[in-house]
Amino acid sequence: MTVNFQYLHMPESNSLSEIVTRNLQKLQHKYQFIIRAEVFFKLGNSTDGNDKICEIQLSAPGPRIFAKSNENNFEKSAANTLRDLERQLRKRKEKFQQRKKAI
Repeated sequence: MTVNFQYLHMPESNSLSEIVTRNLQKLQHKYQFIIRAEVFFKLGNSTDGNDKICEIQLSAPGPRIFAKSNENNFEKSAANTLRDLERQLRKRKEKFQQRKKAI
């Protein structure tokens, strides 16, 4: 699996990249059909403090899987985004298994 990072309106963070890469590798180990991940970290302009945005788009068989979250820090935002992705991957895997049983 290839992981590409883009940081918009903020400096690049190696520690943040390592955390997300480690978690994406865990997902890829569990859901081996993941091909590529595009990760975007953005600094928004929210007035309530939740201006740290994480977006992740996964390439896999079928439609692309996308999740986005904004929190008051990037670690929380990434964790919420990864949680949403895992939920979507679980549903996709169930659909694959149902199709295999139908065939």
